[in-house]
Amino acid sequence: MAKNSFQGFPADLVKFLSELARHNNRTWFEANRERYEESVRGPALDFISAMAGPLAKLSPHFSAIPKKVGGSLMRIYRDVRFSKDKKPYKTNLGIQFRHAAGKDVHAPGFYFHVDPHEVFLGAGVWHPDSETLSSIREAIDEDPAAWKRAKGSKAFRTQFELAGESLKRPPRGYDADHPLLEDLKRKDHIAACHLGHDDLLQPSVVQDTIAAFRTTEPYMAFLCKAIGVKF
Repeated sequence: MAKNSFQGFPADLVKFLSELARHNNRTWFEANRERYEESVRGPALDFISAMAGPLAKLSPHFSAIPKKVGGSLMRIYRDVRFSKDKKPYKTNLGIQFRHAAGKDVHAPGFYFHVDPHEVFLGAGVWHPDSETLSSIREAIDEDPAAWKRAKGSKAFRTQFELAGESLKRPPRGYDADHPLLEDLKRKDHIAACHLGHDDLLQPSVVQDTIAAFRTTEPYMAFLCKAIGVKF
């Protein structure tokens, strides 16, 4: 795809996801597979291709890989092996731009999400393992000023808010009166920025997404340093 040639997602993207939510079965999906390719997977791969150059300028360590399988596009098929909910398909479009040092969704990354109800961007580390989470907590505890700068920049706070799961009690080794206790209690270190469905249709969606991701640079740089990978 030529540079900056992505002109926005088709309106049928959200319509398809909405209908899939109502008809989440293999019969309906197979009957609409061509539409899935034209309205969801094809445009998503084009979007990922268009993101590659701008993302590399933001950080060379995060990848935009436009592959049907094994790249930035997340599978539409649900893993139902251990779930009571046996619906076979996800009803959202998920795209993750992972760090080169990571192999899965738990690595540092940027995220792009569309479902029938919302559109949001994410940045950070989702469900890190215990060692990674401990490293982030230690970094916050050892350099609270740097952490406050990382999460406190005006551009970042204007668009993003911290999200994810937290412990109910202080983590082991930290006092209940620690000044940054709420951040130390976090089990996820992610930030989210909400967009509108109409934003998906705009030719500027790539530029707007990169501009939003750029505001997370201090936050992402802190997390990467804490984990021991380059930003």
